[in-house]
Amino acid sequence: MKEYYVYIMSNKSGTLYTGVTNDLERRVYEHKHKLVEGFTKRYNITRLVYFASSDDVTAAITREKQIKGMLRSKKIGLIKTMNPEFKDLSEGWFDS
Repeated sequence: MKEYYVYIMSNKSGTLYTGVTNDLERRVYEHKHKLVEGFTKRYNITRLVYFASSDDVTAAITREKQIKGMLRSKKIGLIKTMNPEFKDLSEGWFDS
């Protein structure tokens, strides 16, 4: 069964980016290595701080839109439910 992920990434200064993907590891790799032009490359957004999975693509997209519409304080609260210390949840994923 296919999985879809809603995720939030951040940088050292706390800028947040919310996205959705069907391959979280690949997408985080792209962000970390700045392979795609845009917001995350421009603001050096490289730390995975939150993710949730769903087997329903429509539900994942709906959740992404909900999160994007939240106040920053609500997004921070959501992140803290999974990751109270704002650690990079992908730490060690790409070590050689």
